[in-house]
Amino acid sequence: MNPKTIINGKEYRFIKTVKELTTDRIAVLCEDEHGCSFICNAEMWQGSAEKHKTAFNKYASPNQKIKLFKSLFIGREDVYAKRFFNTKTGKSGYVPACANEWVTGVCDKKKYKCNSCPNKSFIAVTDRVIYNHLKGDDEFCRDVIGTYVMLPDETTKFLAIDFDDESWQEDVSAVRSVCKSFDIPIAVERSRSGNGAHVWLFFSEPLPASTARKFGSAILTKAMEERHEIKLSSYDRMFPNQDTMPKGGFGNLIALPLQGRARKEQYSEFVDDDFNSYHDQWEYLY
Repeated sequence: MNPKTIINGKEYRFIKTVKELTTDRIAVLCEDEHGCSFICNAEMWQGSAEKHKTAFNKYASPNQKIKLFKSLFIGREDVYAKRFFNTKTGKSGYVPACANEWVTGVCDKKKYKCNSCPNKSFIAVTDRVIYNHLKGDDEFCRDVIGTYVMLPDETTKFLAIDFDDESWQEDVSAVRSVCKSFDIPIAVERSRSGNGAHVWLFFSEPLPASTARKFGSAILTKAMEERHEIKLSSYDRMFPNQDTMPKGGFGNLIALPLQGRARKEQYSEFVDDDFNSYHDQWEYLY
């Protein structure tokens, strides 16, 4: 018997085989990560184990994970945002990644903003940058990256709705209910802080940002109509936050999910209807 398998999205560890009292068939006694016992027939165990071997999951190679991550979450590929943290002042934020940043005589942050700097040399997002984000080794989270959601032609591959307040779980549940009633697939990510969420909607092909935002607004309006007691007070914004590209800018950015350091607290992870993290994030996303 395989030592582990995944059944209904949960990982179980093999303990032993037992005989069913009424049929003498072989059953499998196993337990989940919390030590809760579960019994299934041997055919289910073996079938799940074989599927587990061939399916995309947390055991996929780093290259496979990065490829999937890019296909879902990367907006513009020619530039990305990186998080900075000043250890002296505690100030943090995001700036476009630039090859000339802090180069003496070239980078003058006091005089220019990054987008208007005559010496700007923005860096395209790379597999290594994504790998570092997913691994999350930097104690000050300076390996966290964000993506600029709006593409140069003012389209977007996805829409993300941001909730950030005490009532975020109620509000997200209302949105989830509406999306289920209209068969709209969504993915809910608990934010890096743990006190909010992003509701992600992925498109099969890029849509005009204005269309995507109207779609998001319709979902929010329907959620308030369905539940009059819900005011969606935790709703913050949508990504993209503009219908058209701001002159001289990239539009707003969104910090990307599955950041390694935040995941140690089960933040920056995708959650189910009860706001529990899916056991295998990669299997869920695939």
